[in-house]
Amino acid sequence: MAEAAVDRSSKSGLGPAGKPFSSFERLVAWRYLRARRKEAFISVIAGFSFVGIMLGVATLIIVMAVMNGFRTELVSRILGINGHMIVQPSDGPFTDYPDLASRLAAVPGVKMALPLVEGQVLASAQAGGSTGALVRGARADDLTKLKTISDNIKSGDMVGYASGQGVLIGTRMADQLGLRVGDLITLTSPDGDITPMGVSPRVKSYKISGLFEIGMSEYDSSIIFMPLEEAQLYFNAEGLVQSIELFVDHPDDIDALRPKVEEAAGRQINLTDWRQRNQTFFSALQVERNVMFMILTLIVLVAALNIISGLIMLVKDKGSDIAILRTMGASAGAIMRIFFMTGAAIGIVGTIAGVLLGVVVCLNIESIRQFFSWISGTVIFNPQVYFLSQLPAEMQLSETISIVVMALTLSFIATIFPAWRASRLDPVQALRYE
Repeated sequence: MAEAAVDRSSKSGLGPAGKPFSSFERLVAWRYLRARRKEAFISVIAGFSFVGIMLGVATLIIVMAVMNGFRTELVSRILGINGHMIVQPSDGPFTDYPDLASRLAAVPGVKMALPLVEGQVLASAQAGGSTGALVRGARADDLTKLKTISDNIKSGDMVGYASGQGVLIGTRMADQLGLRVGDLITLTSPDGDITPMGVSPRVKSYKISGLFEIGMSEYDSSIIFMPLEEAQLYFNAEGLVQSIELFVDHPDDIDALRPKVEEAAGRQINLTDWRQRNQTFFSALQVERNVMFMILTLIVLVAALNIISGLIMLVKDKGSDIAILRTMGASAGAIMRIFFMTGAAIGIVGTIAGVLLGVVVCLNIESIRQFFSWISGTVIFNPQVYFLSQLPAEMQLSETISIVVMALTLSFIATIFPAWRASRLDPVQALRYE
């Protein structure tokens, strides 16, 4: 009888002749996933494992996407208003800056060369109120090419600026001082005229010709653009500029342009690129991103540990089933594969659900932020604190794939021990579990 049972089991795929992951093994694994009344507690553990993996994967995708969005937005906005490479003189001021800027702009890979005069001032309104500001003197043609500014004029225009009679300020500065287009803004610089009594502060009022909004509160509240010639007069820098900022096609390949820029300059210069100027900031972002990934991975790990406990309890509960299967000729490998598929199914389905949830949240992240702000009655993700006016999210395919692979790997590893333990039970030992 036993030989006949073994023969029948071999023909049906249970014995050594059956193929791995056969339809029979998949059928048994699927039945073990379906909860019955006496297995309700095991089902609850499996449900928590599923929810844990889903939330862990979704959280990883959302947080990584938001951090990627942060970096992309900050880089694009910081570099959108600041040059990728700053050229400063080392053998005297740039008095020949028009010709020098033309030579540098002609270097292959350089989009624009922007001569600048900069200085710190105290900006105030006639109605009261004042704030510190950075004045950047730039030519009107150059500022028109700087799309970060020219494409984000929210009120007014650049006509007054181009005529040399007006300045551009950020919307947040205008709100802070209660100013609008056409009003006068008073600028006070400590580097004024030299008199017998010492250096007297320079105070001058300018008409506001336009309001810009970059979307980064630090810039929108602190930068004033002034026509270059007027800035040279205001800061006692007639006929010269302090630096020339270069905007390039590929900021990450800035090192390849250094020798070309030095050759085109034809004089002693100091070069500083955007990575050097913002090294601490972007290094902190990268460290935070890596640490958050490791911390949030623990959520998936905890869910994977729940798979282990659930499968161990399932193995104990299915002791008689294991004995019957082994008696019918099922190999140890078949038993191991059955319980492996049972646990792996939780991980696979949880991972897929987590990816879908994460993608949906990332695609609607700003609407979700506004909804919770409305529910709570508070400003979530305050632009004054986080510098950006909207919550960004940028999913990267390679990163999402790595999250999926990590979640599936942890889920598969978690199923190995319980499945191996089930395969090691012989029929007599298995019956003792009952």
